[in-house]
Amino acid sequence: MTLQSEKFMHIPVLLEQAIDDLKVRAGGRYIDCTVGEGGHAAAILERSSPGGQLLGIDADPQAIEVARVRLGSYGGMAILINNNFKNLWDICSRLEFYPVDGILFDLGLSSLQLSATGRGFSFQFDAPLDMRFNPSQEITAATIVNTFPEQKLARIIESYGEDRKSRQIARSIVASRPLYTTLELAVVVEKSAGPRRRIHPATRTFQALRIAVNQELENLKAALEESVNLLGLGGRLVVISYHSLEDRLVKDYLRRESRDCICPPRTPVCVCGHRATLKLVAKRAIVPSPGEIQSNPRSRSAKMRVAERI
Repeated sequence: MTLQSEKFMHIPVLLEQAIDDLKVRAGGRYIDCTVGEGGHAAAILERSSPGGQLLGIDADPQAIEVARVRLGSYGGMAILINNNFKNLWDICSRLEFYPVDGILFDLGLSSLQLSATGRGFSFQFDAPLDMRFNPSQEITAATIVNTFPEQKLARIIESYGEDRKSRQIARSIVASRPLYTTLELAVVVEKSAGPRRRIHPATRTFQALRIAVNQELENLKAALEESVNLLGLGGRLVVISYHSLEDRLVKDYLRRESRDCICPPRTPVCVCGHRATLKLVAKRAIVPSPGEIQSNPRSRSAKMRVAERI
């Protein structure tokens, strides 16, 4: 598949709502921390013209190349960097790209990653157990599956996959080692966990492994904390997540940063010295409309949260 054809595969989730809530304006400066195939980025550049600038970051070098093709017509308005958003402050400091008017995170897998048959993100294709966003990372899903102790493997599946059958799944994986491909793993998990009504039994295990391989939650926490310091006054932070672990982390962070005091509830006098840096634009998560879900099933689990720098 060519880059030219790949660039049209991905349908951006909550596109209009995200651009509206970022308050994108002509001449503004924005960061897309998960530029992917460039769908949200193209809309930001279009609305921020003339004079707008966009810094697009992605840990996946293949995604950066697809975005480079898609955003090529915008020339110097788009700066694309292959890096992990956990290094957001260092990237922006090096480029002197701050303060900014808006920062967007669209988390989860892109259509490009799901359709890439050799990267192991999906068990729809038989592929090596890889799951790395960036091929230069050392640890792969195969490393975890074939070398981690049973107890640690169970903890990953329980914590990141929220699977109540994590212990028996981990036990079956260890007993079936070595496992080298996605279909081998999916078969082992299915036999261990048994059939489920809504989703394939291996779905949660694959999610857990991917999160562990890429340290997704730790990196997201670090990037959110750096985002606040990059936003100018009135700048917007928009985060789209796709599973409860991400959404819970984002929600808790935004709520904490929108409060002046974060002392334990029964502390008689504030001793934390914390001051609010954000205000919540919407108290509840924004979700796709039924029409969007019908036209783009990938959006079904999406939740968007928005805050403004104060």
